[in-house]
Amino acid sequence: MITSQTDPVEVKVKFLNDTAKNGGMDYATPNSAGVDLRACIESDFVEINPGEKYAFPAGIAIEITAPGIAGFIYSRSGLGTKDGLTVSQGVGVIDPDYRGEIKVSLLNTSGQKRRIERGQRIAQLVFMPYCHACLIPSEELSETQRGAGGFGHTGKK
Repeated sequence: MITSQTDPVEVKVKFLNDTAKNGGMDYATPNSAGVDLRACIESDFVEINPGEKYAFPAGIAIEITAPGIAGFIYSRSGLGTKDGLTVSQGVGVIDPDYRGEIKVSLLNTSGQKRRIERGQRIAQLVFMPYCHACLIPSEELSETQRGAGGFGHTGKK
């Protein structure tokens, strides 16, 4: 039987401002995969025009204590689906040796101006394993059925 439950990874959290400290940092439900990150802005709100992006400070810095684990920032499904606000680079990566403030860049993919208020949940941080590859320079790569075909090369059905 495959299970997604593993031993928790210890992550030290340094709260950098009152918005982050008062909002807390926790999982929304016992089975949530990600920890919610909040907009720790100085003003009451920030408006993002269609097609624009804004980098929100999350008000925290972290130290991941387990080797082979990194943090990955994903869009919140509600903000993305309902409001068109998504993490601008797709997924943000927090390397385990990074100690600065986490920032979340949101892109407004909707056709309307969107507002984010101070303390609002804007993204989720998921801790996952990663591995380093042994990069081997090579003049030739092996042949496959797919070859260099991409971007829909294998069809829609």
